[in-house]
Amino acid sequence: MSLTDPLPFSTTPPARCDSVWRGATLVTMQDGHYNLIENGAIVVADGKIVWLGPVADCPPFPDAEQHEFAGGIITPGFVDCHTHLVFGGNRSGEFEQRLNGVSYAEIAASGGGIISTVNATREATEEELIESALFRLRPLLAEGVTCVEIKSGYGLSIDSELKMLRVIRTLATRLAVEVKSTCLAAHALPPEYKNRPDEYIRLICDTLLPIVARENLADAVDAFCEHLAFSPAQVEQVFNAAKALGLPVKLHAEQLSSLHGSALAARHGALSADHLEYATEDDAIAMAAGGTVAVLLPGAFYLLREKQQPPVAFFRQHKVPMALASDANPGTSPVLSLRLMLNMGCTLFGLTPEEALAGVTCHGARALGLQDSHGTLAPGKAADFIHWPLSRPAELVYWLGGELPCTVVYRGNVRGNHYL
Repeated sequence: MSLTDPLPFSTTPPARCDSVWRGATLVTMQDGHYNLIENGAIVVADGKIVWLGPVADCPPFPDAEQHEFAGGIITPGFVDCHTHLVFGGNRSGEFEQRLNGVSYAEIAASGGGIISTVNATREATEEELIESALFRLRPLLAEGVTCVEIKSGYGLSIDSELKMLRVIRTLATRLAVEVKSTCLAAHALPPEYKNRPDEYIRLICDTLLPIVARENLADAVDAFCEHLAFSPAQVEQVFNAAKALGLPVKLHAEQLSSLHGSALAARHGALSADHLEYATEDDAIAMAAGGTVAVLLPGAFYLLREKQQPPVAFFRQHKVPMALASDANPGTSPVLSLRLMLNMGCTLFGLTPEEALAGVTCHGARALGLQDSHGTLAPGKAADFIHWPLSRPAELVYWLGGELPCTVVYRGNVRGNHYL
């Protein structure tokens, strides 16, 4: 068991509670394993779990609200730790073009690709961005997501990046979900800075990030380290500026080539390195030493028809925690189902069902620095959990498509459709 994880049992009953939830098998996910409690009970007070264990050991709490389940399983709320849910327009037309044989280069040359999303995002109002993001976020919440990370990165200018970050903060007030905001201004080179990447990096470091920190618009800073984006040296400048402002860092790394960005991220104590198809064993060793989570994104791998798989065996061997996320974005992963990513993580990357579930619970929380408050069922953690009328956890991975019935509890209250 991780030293940072609370114990799964509390031997001292709480003095008071608001609600008790009984009658299902608890899938606690302590230390990344199912760690089942058959016929379990969860006691909640003030939006947090204050006791859990077998029903037979649960104090009566006659004044609390009682919830009885007729079997099934209860998992921690799902954590989608890597998304790009805020953007203008969509690229379904380009998707159709590619399937009809038009190359990505031809699409980009005609004004498509990421620049088309940048233009649409810059033109959209904050309210338009909010409404379109809500459309994409609601399906994720319906499947049990109780915590989501959302990145900027389609503004690529001071004003538009700040607009995106304000929208992300606003989304946290519109729906019953924990939202973490990430500044990804170093996502691509804006057209007005063509052939001047160092100048754009200086703009991010010297102008944008100080505003972001001062106005508390982001919880972390991300960058894209690739030949078609930014070099390790440029990323390191962004990391140094972020850390000087007290902002944690994370990195898109090793998606299309090996630049050892994941090892760079680990040296900076990054929360996560994400994608990682071309990561090496040395990168895995560095990530283990740095406490950096490997975030795997099978949606983009699938849509891009990639062949190079992330080195799951190295991550296992060196005990690097592996998270799974939707990577919901308009170009390479228009994913609206985190549960589908559980299956893809197993079928495409070779994860076990237990590893996949850990990827969207405890390890997803760790990738956001939330391991002390989210991701497992334990006293002291947020009372975010999901009841599923299923016989075993592997069913969450097994069923494809549709929407499995579930009861989502967020901060101790059932999150019904009126919250979505």
